[in-house]
Amino acid sequence: MNVFKTSEMIEFAIQIEKNGEKFYRESVKLIPDERIKTLFSDLADQELEHKKVFESFLKKVENYNPPELYNDDYFSYLRAYADTKIFNKKLPRIKEPTEAIRFALDIEKDSILYYSESKNFVHDDDKKILDGIIEEERKHFLRLWELLKKQ
Repeated sequence: MNVFKTSEMIEFAIQIEKNGEKFYRESVKLIPDERIKTLFSDLADQELEHKKVFESFLKKVENYNPPELYNDDYFSYLRAYADTKIFNKKLPRIKEPTEAIRFALDIEKDSILYYSESKNFVHDDDKKILDGIIEEERKHFLRLWELLKKQ
């Protein structure tokens, strides 16, 4: 029996985007560097858009079952990853701009991995959309990495 439903995967993705948006918006209030504020504001807006995409996916999956069969270990892996890597991350007390950037890099990296692993659980029509979100998360990572190198 699968311990992980498609709708649950999408709900986790929605939470990932909410967490990312919250982190970026809260960090903007704490960081004096205008370059970081601008980037984090932009990333927060993009995370909000991603959340809306996942919410639209959720409306489509009520009775959807993935076409391939996955063993329980695979579902357990995704659940464990979501539980340990995504939902147990506490927002750090930001003391230095580089701390915020490093934390953001981790968020983006975790999102990329989770979404890549989750592609098997969305309608074929939505895989291209999910690929687009993964690509945007990669761009977020690269923008953050470039900013970190300049610090």
